[in-house]
Amino acid sequence: MKRFITSVLLAACIAATPASAPRTFTLDDIPKIAGVSNVAISPDGKQIAFVLTRQNLKTDTNDRTLELYDVVAKTTRALTFEREGLASPAWSPDGTKLAFLADYGSGDDANQQLWILDFRGGDPVAATKAPQGVEEFAWRPDGGAIAFVAPDDPSNKKDLQKHLDSFVVGDQAYDDRSAPTSNHIWLLVFNGDGSSTTKRLTSGSWSLPSAQPPSSPGPPISWSPDGKSIVFTKMPNAYDADSDGAIVCALDVAGGKITPLTSHGKYEGFGEYSPDGTHVAYWYPQSGDEAAVTEIYVAPASGGEGTDVTSEGIDTNVQRFIWLPDSKHLLISGHKDTDAALWIKPLDGKAVRLDLHGAQPSQGFWLDASVAKSGAIAFAGSEPNHPSELYYMSAPDAAPQRVTSYNDAIAALDLGAVHVIQWQNDGFAEDGVVTLPPGYDSAKTYPLVLVIHGGPNSASITSFNGFNQVLAARGYVVFNPNYRGSDNLGAKYWYGIVNDSGAGPGRDVMAGISALEQQYKIDTSRIAVSGWSYGGYMTSWMIGHYHVWKAAVSGAAVNDLIDEYALADNGVGDRYTMNGSPYTKGLVKNYIAQSPISAAWSVTTPTLILSDVGDQRVPITQSYKFYHALKDRGTTVQFWAYPVSGHFPGDPVRSLDVYRRWSGWIESYLK
Repeated sequence: MKRFITSVLLAACIAATPASAPRTFTLDDIPKIAGVSNVAISPDGKQIAFVLTRQNLKTDTNDRTLELYDVVAKTTRALTFEREGLASPAWSPDGTKLAFLADYGSGDDANQQLWILDFRGGDPVAATKAPQGVEEFAWRPDGGAIAFVAPDDPSNKKDLQKHLDSFVVGDQAYDDRSAPTSNHIWLLVFNGDGSSTTKRLTSGSWSLPSAQPPSSPGPPISWSPDGKSIVFTKMPNAYDADSDGAIVCALDVAGGKITPLTSHGKYEGFGEYSPDGTHVAYWYPQSGDEAAVTEIYVAPASGGEGTDVTSEGIDTNVQRFIWLPDSKHLLISGHKDTDAALWIKPLDGKAVRLDLHGAQPSQGFWLDASVAKSGAIAFAGSEPNHPSELYYMSAPDAAPQRVTSYNDAIAALDLGAVHVIQWQNDGFAEDGVVTLPPGYDSAKTYPLVLVIHGGPNSASITSFNGFNQVLAARGYVVFNPNYRGSDNLGAKYWYGIVNDSGAGPGRDVMAGISALEQQYKIDTSRIAVSGWSYGGYMTSWMIGHYHVWKAAVSGAAVNDLIDEYALADNGVGDRYTMNGSPYTKGLVKNYIAQSPISAAWSVTTPTLILSDVGDQRVPITQSYKFYHALKDRGTTVQFWAYPVSGHFPGDPVRSLDVYRRWSGWIESYLK
């Protein structure tokens, strides 16, 4: 299933000044966010590097610093300041150096390069100057070299300077202005005299994948312990939408020979050597069905399909695996019920779910965690009433410790209580998250606001959710329903959305509202529905098929599945969840029937539409169609477009404006 945005609403980790009498959370607190991410624990487990992000409204930037937490001294200090593009810190094998990605250069010439900080002295030094930047990297086990992935220059670079810039179109977004170039592996070797040399290791029209947010990062490159080979993911070309043809391969670093690990021939990714080099673990969909959940296979390093180690005992879409130091266990992450869960999975035994004592590791589409050689674990996470912090576990069976306090002030505010609600529908056991107004009184009646998660293969969980708290503080019960297609209730629930994009999930949402009304006093004349991305799809669907809403906010909505298939960056992947292309086998009728635009003439709900002009994941064409359909019908509608790229505005000013318009529209109709 194609992935849209997990939920931009989960990222509101706010710092505020506590008062003698706690106040409630407000919209103006959002820019005070302090976010913890990109966690990397040192090999000996004694230090943890991470990226700290603070929003700056004056400059409209997300200011990032590289921080270091000392596990023994329990202190934190900054390693760098205000570096654009800061990401992916990684320790050298001996723990004396820290490599990371950050921008190099200025203006249009700036791009992300590899930097190295030597703890024995000196400032960070840019180690690469790749013309198109660096996508990812990995230390060689002896620390004497780093393999990195970089895009090739366009093959017609000289012609481009003469405006001979037409290009052959492939499976790409409709507003791309060029064909993508392939990513390949390079080797940065550190010489004994302090200098370094760079060598290309791979070439060709094929490519390593790129990260395409919102989604998981690009698949890693992984060294064998002897430094002789690299496991990587190989795509047939540079088009991200063709990643269904990806396979896991091993590269002989010295000779350049590339060998496929398995004979699957497609759907593979994220291969990594075990620490002892005897096995490779990799992603592969359940039963070889691209529309199914991701599971983890472990194969001999010499090759072969190996064994599915997550098909039993976990039953979730795996977000990430990390080898434990003994090479006999994996740390597995995925959503389970309304939690971001972690398991320890022996290669030949039953998985054991870890007790995280209410902590929710950050794992939208990727677990933000790191494991030391000692077995210690560090991760970024939050709790229902405490925003993002750094957490540390001395061992896999140890209780997590929250070791930073960037957002203690917000945790001291008068926040709404967060609860789990469960119900049954269409043979499924379903759930969702409810946030109550601060000071909730069970004798009173409250209006209801639905904020539906995107994905659809994601989930609403009990992590800290700032926008929920904004709405709850205004006196609304806030409901985040999980619907079929969500990734928290097992493979069958995930698969339930195949060729049933709206009707089945719509029934799930309505059944959730009924269950909610049985537990809480809801004013049924004041209910609003809203969401972003697939949450926007669900909003547009719900207002076209049910008429219980006082207001709606449809953000970056997939309103037309045919547009999505033909124009989005990875839209052709819809063929796996719609039983084929809309242009074959008469399937166009399925696409039309499951598109919210087909029921737009039935919409009477006052609707706010929001979208980015340069959104390639859900092109803005779909919002224009929905806007004109509602306007021509005479339904109250406003459409605000943001002149930026991306699936959600990434800068503080515009992202705050989204929340302001969103909450303001709801308030104007529910007051």
